[in-house]
Amino acid sequence: MIGTGRLERYVLLRTFTGVGAALAVISAVILLVQFVDLSRSVGVRADVGVAQLFGLTLLKAPALILLLLPFVFLAGGISAYVGLNRSSELVAMRAAGISAWRFILPSAAAAFVVGVFAVTAFNPLASALSARFEADRAGLMENYLTDAPKEVWLRQGDDRNQIVIHAKAREAVAGRVRLKGVSLFVYQKNKDGLPEFKRRLEAAEAELLPGFWKLTDVREATAGESSVRSDSLSIRSTLDSESAMERFASPDAIAFWRLPAAISQTEQAGFSADGYRLRFQQLLATPLLFAAMSVLAAAFSLRLARLGGLGGLAGAGVAIGFIFFFFNEFSGALADAEIIPLYAAAWAPPLVALLSGLTLLCYTEDG
Repeated sequence: MIGTGRLERYVLLRTFTGVGAALAVISAVILLVQFVDLSRSVGVRADVGVAQLFGLTLLKAPALILLLLPFVFLAGGISAYVGLNRSSELVAMRAAGISAWRFILPSAAAAFVVGVFAVTAFNPLASALSARFEADRAGLMENYLTDAPKEVWLRQGDDRNQIVIHAKAREAVAGRVRLKGVSLFVYQKNKDGLPEFKRRLEAAEAELLPGFWKLTDVREATAGESSVRSDSLSIRSTLDSESAMERFASPDAIAFWRLPAAISQTEQAGFSADGYRLRFQQLLATPLLFAAMSVLAAAFSLRLARLGGLGGLAGAGVAIGFIFFFFNEFSGALADAEIIPLYAAAWAPPLVALLSGLTLLCYTEDG
């Protein structure tokens, strides 16, 4: 008789072997597709070699792998459980009176732990590599990018002042923010908390340094007074280079640990932070989604092989996984349009997936 814990470790090993194989296959496909796409978009326009293209591919791939990790657990789990089923190991377990819950729940818990690691460690790494990818790609395509933004809008503020920054262009310099043709509109809050216009600054160039903007060739105009020119001027800034660059990126490109600060700074500047809040909640729900996919994989693979239809049921499990993927994206779109609450958009897909898997398992095991 298999000792307590040995069975769980064996099934867990088989499950993660399947997950590892699925991860290898999906990663290889992503690398191939990304390399071909970059060869068409970058290779034909810029003078780059195969090594540079492959380097760009490696920078971009982690973010895509992270996006598809839930389906890696679904496909790998289905592969493992179908293998156990076809080798009659599941039949032997059930004949010994062992419930499927005994090895499914540890696998789901392990998937949850991997989800926590993916959010807290792998997501920041993928975000940093994506930022490096954008900077390197912009450097290679500096004279070819026709879809690059021509104008830049930024906003910074605190409890007393609000500054709206408009620039005609920005330089694609890794780790630095340098703006050209800059206009700064400075507002100050009155006793009622409403912003009142105080002055306007025009500068040929603005560079963000730690704690302040360094303006060059400045003309300052205050309401009711004549303009004043100066060669340089410093303006205190609540932004750093990383948070300023985040304003040019989508919420998906911001690392998990940076999202709370991005939410706070965005709200202080007077903008809506709903996009960042939604992304933060989606990342918090990711471990639950991993566990739900592990449960779904088991639910669609435990049918006895002698009853037939196991392959079709496993295929249906993969199809259901993609349906939940589109459900997740659709929920996010509804939250962006303020049709449903962002908490519901972030947590409903993994909860529905988990409850669906548990329901099917209850029917299979106890029904």
